[in-house]
Amino acid sequence: MSDFLNQIYLWYNINKRDLPWRKTTDPYKIWVSEIILQQTRIINGIGYYKRFVETFPTIKIMAQAEENQVLKIWQGLGYYSRARNLHSSAKYINDNLNGKFPEDYNDIIQLKGVGPYTAAAIASIAFDLPYPAVDANIYRVFSRYFGISTPIDSEKGKKEFYKVAKNIMPEKNAGMHNQALMEFGALQCTPKLPRCSNCPVSNLCFAAKNKSTGLYPVKSKKSKQTNRFFYYYFIKNDDFIYIEKRIKNDIWKNMYQFPLFESDKKLSIKEIISNLKITFNSDCKVNVKTMSTLKKHVLSHQIIFARFVHIKIEDVNCLDKNFIRVNKKDIFTFAVPRLIEQFIEELNLR
Repeated sequence: MSDFLNQIYLWYNINKRDLPWRKTTDPYKIWVSEIILQQTRIINGIGYYKRFVETFPTIKIMAQAEENQVLKIWQGLGYYSRARNLHSSAKYINDNLNGKFPEDYNDIIQLKGVGPYTAAAIASIAFDLPYPAVDANIYRVFSRYFGISTPIDSEKGKKEFYKVAKNIMPEKNAGMHNQALMEFGALQCTPKLPRCSNCPVSNLCFAAKNKSTGLYPVKSKKSKQTNRFFYYYFIKNDDFIYIEKRIKNDIWKNMYQFPLFESDKKLSIKEIISNLKITFNSDCKVNVKTMSTLKKHVLSHQIIFARFVHIKIEDVNCLDKNFIRVNKKDIFTFAVPRLIEQFIEELNLR
């Protein structure tokens, strides 16, 4: 096993990428990077990481920010619960831990949005604590190298892979060890077309020797995407636009949007118009000006089909009191889903 690890470490020292979070031992910045990378490719996460730590360079500064400010910096990155959890945890650390990031794995894992992998990554990289961080890359490397066919999305599989990771975890240089294995999986032992021909450990790799890399890792189930149909009502009165805040425990929670009607199916134009009565009270005299084409917005487990309906209302006093009236120039200060942002960009409201 020492030969396997030595080869991985040597490979890592030669091939590791120059990433901004690898230039710091600040646990706050490592925490931010790990939360960003939970559901984001590194190439997409770098810019967001830089903007985030420039805007909120310390836990205290993030804790003192409004949630909308945090969501605005996060806008476009998706999985917005990550940003809300970061903000909530920053306030907790600032108020209860004197602004000092926890140094123990068992304390780190108590932070909102931090699971076993993220806690292990932070603990090992920031504090050199010997906790194995098992991510998708390590699942792939271990399953191929050791020939493990237990599904990685099963409880049995998670325990088996963690045991392997724990058994080979060194007492020192834990952060380098975890990052080397993850980097090896990301660049060398890739999901498709792994570079077996120049792999330093292929001579002992089960999958390489059996020409079966495509069979590993094994998964037992595949998530099914659900379709949702959103109909947004764009209300513009002179220089003002009406928006609302998403408050339900759903995608895009606490972000802003145009007044929304959600249907369980695709609606015809006639049905869209008739449903205006559901969204707006009977005192509102509503006229449809234009409608956008149906737009498709793909998320990991959902597909959103959306139309934007530009409507005119004779007396805006009839509108729901929860609607927020904002100047069209100020709409850019609100955190909105990427789907809404794209529509706003098309309108050229600046």
